[in-house]
Amino acid sequence: MVPDLVAMVPDLVARSGGGAIVSEMPRVGRTLLVPVLLAWSLAGPAWADARSDARQQVEFGIEVAQRGLWREALYRWERAVEIDPTYAAAFNNLGIGYERGGMFDEARDAYERALELEPDNPVIRQNYDLFREINDRANLAEGL
Repeated sequence: MVPDLVAMVPDLVARSGGGAIVSEMPRVGRTLLVPVLLAWSLAGPAWADARSDARQQVEFGIEVAQRGLWREALYRWERAVEIDPTYAAAFNNLGIGYERGGMFDEARDAYERALELEPDNPVIRQNYDLFREINDRANLAEGL
């Protein structure tokens, strides 16, 4: 539901202590204020909703992975990064899922993206380091 910002302007101004400023503004200025307030009020919740939706996908992915449903988990984590491409935990879990499925190049990319987003996250760092150690060792063994 979009709030009636035209009706809210006097209340917003009164709470901010700037009633005289708005009442002295030309009508054109007051008319331009409404779209700015509308854009401002809608911007925050959209980002929060995307993160919330992505988080739900990640959590559901974890639940199904714990039941052994790795394809469904991968789907959920892929959806999460589509919804919120800045969500490091989703990329971390995607790395785990790809690794579990033998998609090692994809796993490396997902872990590296997670680290780009949160370079100081110790869980992501540990998962990536373990992946690299095991994967690099397996690559060396294949080369021998």
